[in-house]
Amino acid sequence: MIHLLSISELTKNDIDSILRKAQKLKNKEKPVLKGKNVAMLFAKPSTRTRVSFEAAVNQLSGHPLYLDISTTQLSREETISDTSRVLSRYVDCIIARLFKHQHIEELAKASDVPVINGLTDMFHPCQALADMYTIREKLGKLKGLNLTYLGDGNNNVAHSLMYACSRLGVNMTVSCPASLKPDKTVLKETGSRIEKNPKKAVRDSDILYTDVWKSMGEKASTKSRALLLRPYQINKSLLGLAKRSAIVMHCLPAHRGQEITSDVMDGKQSVIFDQAENRLHVAKGILAFLLKS
Repeated sequence: MIHLLSISELTKNDIDSILRKAQKLKNKEKPVLKGKNVAMLFAKPSTRTRVSFEAAVNQLSGHPLYLDISTTQLSREETISDTSRVLSRYVDCIIARLFKHQHIEELAKASDVPVINGLTDMFHPCQALADMYTIREKLGKLKGLNLTYLGDGNNNVAHSLMYACSRLGVNMTVSCPASLKPDKTVLKETGSRIEKNPKKAVRDSDILYTDVWKSMGEKASTKSRALLLRPYQINKSLLGLAKRSAIVMHCLPAHRGQEITSDVMDGKQSVIFDQAENRLHVAKGILAFLLKS
C-alpha cells in the first residue's frame, strides 16, 4: 500500500504514472471509484484542495465524506491513531489537511488504507504534482527547464516543488531572504539552488513561481515580513528579466499587490487559473494511482 505524504516518497515512475492517469481522466467522468468512499479530514480552511478532491471523487463515481476536525472526536482528544484505525475500516482512502506533518505521518502509520496529504506545515504534494502537470501542458516538457520560486523558501509548497523538480529534471532555484531558506534536509536531498538576489535568480527562467507571504496559522508580523519580502514580488519589471516565453505560476490564494501584482497575475504569461483547474485533474490521477483503479 502506498501513501502520498511527500513527493520524496515517490519515484519518477510513480509521478509519471500519476500524470499519465491525470491526462487520461482529464475532463472525463469514469466510474473508476464506483463503490468507494473517501474521507476528507480537514483541520485547515480550504478551497482548491477540498473542492478539487470532492469533485474528483464524484466524477469518478465515488463518494466523498468531508470531516471538519472540529466536529469529530479529535476535538475531544481522541488520538490521531485511533481515529485513523476507525476511519480505515469505513473508507477506502483518507485525505487529510493538517497542521503538523508528524500528525499525518501518525495518521498514515495507523491506517489500513492510502492516506493523501492535502497540506501540512512541511509539504503540499498534490499542489506540486498539479504544477508539474501544468508546466508540461504549457511548455511541452519538464526536463531541462528552469523554475525560479520567489518569496518564503521555508514553505510547504516550495519544499514539495523542490522534490518534484529534482525527480523530473527541472532545475529549481529558490530566491529568498537568508532568514527564510528552505529546510536543510530538503535542500540537501534535492540539490536545489539558492539565490538571494531575485534579479539574478529569474534570468534564463522558464517559470516564475510564488506563494503568499504569510501562511495559514502563521503569527509573524505581516508588516515586517512584507518589507523583507518586497524585493521578491513578481511584477512586470522582474518578469521582464526572465525569458520572453516564461510562464507565471501561483498556488493561490493570492494577495494581489503583495507577492504578485494584478497586471502580471491577469497577464498573458500567467497560467495561474489553468494551474488551479489542473488540481482537479491531478486529484483524479492521484486517486486512481493510489487505489489502483
